[in-house]
Amino acid sequence: MTENDRIKLEPSWKQHVGDWFAQPEMQSLSTFLRERKAAGARIYPPGPQIFSAFQATPFEAVKVVMLGQDPYHGPGQAHGLCFSVRPGVPVPPSLLNIYKEIQADLGIAPPDHGCLLPWAHQGVLLLNAVLTVEDGRAGAHQRKGWEGFTDHVIQTLSREREGLVFLLWGAYAQAKGKVIDTRRHRVLRAPHPSPLSAHRGFLGCGHFSAANRYLQERGKAGIDWRLPSRAALPADPLLDA
Repeated sequence: MTENDRIKLEPSWKQHVGDWFAQPEMQSLSTFLRERKAAGARIYPPGPQIFSAFQATPFEAVKVVMLGQDPYHGPGQAHGLCFSVRPGVPVPPSLLNIYKEIQADLGIAPPDHGCLLPWAHQGVLLLNAVLTVEDGRAGAHQRKGWEGFTDHVIQTLSREREGLVFLLWGAYAQAKGKVIDTRRHRVLRAPHPSPLSAHRGFLGCGHFSAANRYLQERGKAGIDWRLPSRAALPADPLLDA
């Protein structure tokens, strides 16, 4: 059995980017994660949810890419989608500002939860640059190998798909997005939605309506940015871990 055979990645993604797991940096990352777990580190999200962004949004289904940095590092928050938290977990400040911008842009009232799986199932790839973190230690798994893999994901989407929207908020996401072919895709840039920077241009950016206009101009359905109430969220196996 090859390393690629062992990776639990959604089949379409495995076909397009699974070869990257044979890279030495990914072998080193695998060793690092095993060692940290053996040392008693609490790693988020839970193992079955590390690749949930890919499971929720197959390669050919991607319409929009929203790029985050690393998972939330509090207990019960991270579940594999950037900016998203499990139902019942308090909505983090950056996501509150995302909801505030959606309301200003599209008139959609904020939901009573922070679970973004309904967006993912419509084609919004909610991709963090780093896919794991440790309890209470923001950025603990940066520069361990994940960045090369997620760069490969972005480059592959840029090269093999056409007419995608990339939402790059903040300097980190914008630097990571330099590999995107802007002749083939729409790249929307703004400050990060964090309370520290949202007032510098994220609030008022109009990215959600702009993304839908671009998709619709190319004959694709836009994203319904409304989210059901927590009580109306459908059961989803991607939340079972």
